[in-house]
Amino acid sequence: MTRILIQLFFFLFGLHTAIAQNITAKIIDSQSGESLPYANIKVNETINLISNAEGYFTLSESNSGDTAILSVSYLGYAKRQITVGELKNLQYIIKLEPGVFELETMTISNIKPDPNTIMAEVKKNLPIHYKSSGKLSKNQLFYREATVFKPKNINIEFTKSTGFSKKGLEAANKDLNTFTSKLISNPPQEFKDMLCNYYSGTKMKDNKPIFSQKLEVKKAIILKDENRSFSLDDMQETGTNILLKHLDSTKFYRVKSGLFGSRDTISMRKGYNEKKKKTETSRVSSSKTGITSFVYQNSFLNSTQMNFVNQPELYDYTYEGKIYNNDDETVYVLSFKPRKSKAKHTGKLYISAADYAVVRCDYTLAEGKNLNGFNMKFLLGVKVFENINKGTLIFKKNPISSGYYLQYASSESGQYFYINRPLKFIELTDSEKDVVAFDLKVEGNSVEKTEYLNISKSEIDETDFEKIKEEEFNYTKLQRYDPKIWKDFVSIEPLEEMKQFRVVE
Repeated sequence: MTRILIQLFFFLFGLHTAIAQNITAKIIDSQSGESLPYANIKVNETINLISNAEGYFTLSESNSGDTAILSVSYLGYAKRQITVGELKNLQYIIKLEPGVFELETMTISNIKPDPNTIMAEVKKNLPIHYKSSGKLSKNQLFYREATVFKPKNINIEFTKSTGFSKKGLEAANKDLNTFTSKLISNPPQEFKDMLCNYYSGTKMKDNKPIFSQKLEVKKAIILKDENRSFSLDDMQETGTNILLKHLDSTKFYRVKSGLFGSRDTISMRKGYNEKKKKTETSRVSSSKTGITSFVYQNSFLNSTQMNFVNQPELYDYTYEGKIYNNDDETVYVLSFKPRKSKAKHTGKLYISAADYAVVRCDYTLAEGKNLNGFNMKFLLGVKVFENINKGTLIFKKNPISSGYYLQYASSESGQYFYINRPLKFIELTDSEKDVVAFDLKVEGNSVEKTEYLNISKSEIDETDFEKIKEEEFNYTKLQRYDPKIWKDFVSIEPLEEMKQFRVVE
């Protein structure tokens, strides 16, 4: 009995130690108790972390020693510095004190700063603050992508059948109904996490400056239920495969889809469809392109979506007051809303009074506004528009050159869609005849979320850049989220929806 108790003690002690290796903490307002999303946490003045939308952040095992120093800051709040040991004594809750928020009526001169003048200075200084210096740099990034498909209505209905027996038609209908029921009861989700080194900058080639990028993936995971179709193309392919199970596997069929039709040929003959599959794009290449595109789209200098910064004439701005950053520098707070029809967003800008750089922005679609709409519901059976577009961007002073760089970004976009695709299988014979036809009707929403964290940024020379060799990588597939997967690495604490993900058996 004593031996069992001793073993149990050591087991529990070991379990406690294992759990303590990864530390998760929360940042809140000391007065209201509300969580503070996207607060900055600097570990030992070298590693940048960020709290998630729920105020949580996680320290990796290597950063969890009691003597590690955390510098926690949030615009409008007093900066706080504590050790990990002190954090444990605080029950893993960090309370920040609200700083002084000076309203327009509290300014010494009693003169309200003109928001339009401020925005004119912001626009004038955009090339100075956000144009790339071209210096080769190494950026350690944590990159997260999440996609959720939320079907509202799915209906697959046979409209014609000359190739099915009554029994075969019933079997096909049963398979299709099972497929659509699972989609609605268990909406498809996908989560991807990646820790990587992203190298970029301008180097000379044939006496000409060439922008180059390289990607070095350290670790990547994916949470996805392979049994649940994800995209509209996946759904059409799954429905097609269900039908093909009930068609003659020795014959060839032409697929006609939509108003204008298609000349695709398919068959269940072994190896036939495999030959037609396109070569998959390299994962490292597609990931590199995705990161480059994301940074470009979230640049005040380049992005048309960010017209609330680079086209201020489209918006109305209101001066809300001023706050102070970590260095006691004044930061103006402006709210904005659409003035002209091209303007789509509402939100807040945080602008440095010293150099008129936008150091943070929070934006969302204004009420009644949509993006990228396409309504051909009655002609083509398609209606799509973007009804969610919001995010938070945080910029920091560039440590290797002048200006600012994107330190953190959270972006969420969502689309409503209605699809009504007639699909027809025609047997390829001397006299083409219809085999089966059905309508695919889908209505729902899809949401894509992306988070980007620049953990550290440093300059490298061209020799070091040339030494970097890109290598293909594989995602580690998980059935459910496991916090231990990142215990040795810097990461962003996931939201509850990711923690609750499970593969449905």
